[in-house]
Amino acid sequence: MQTFISLKLFATLSNYTPASADKYPVESGTTVRVLMEQLGVPEDEVKLIFVNGVKSDLKSSLTGGERVGIFPPVGGG
Repeated sequence: MQTFISLKLFATLSNYTPASADKYPVESGTTVRVLMEQLGVPEDEVKLIFVNGVKSDLKSSLTGGERVGIFPPVGGG
């Protein structure tokens, strides 16, 4: 069943943000790994994943309605 998530890619990953990020369609049960593959985001460019404000991982399953944030490694100085 198709459902929707709210998607935000930060910093250098923002280039992968689809036009429909506020209401991005996914099949219920899609994992974050599959989502990233659909978007073309390389796994080695991802450091942190949050689903509904909770730290998650590539195996996290999406059922719809979630807010997903994906962050690259961030350097500081």
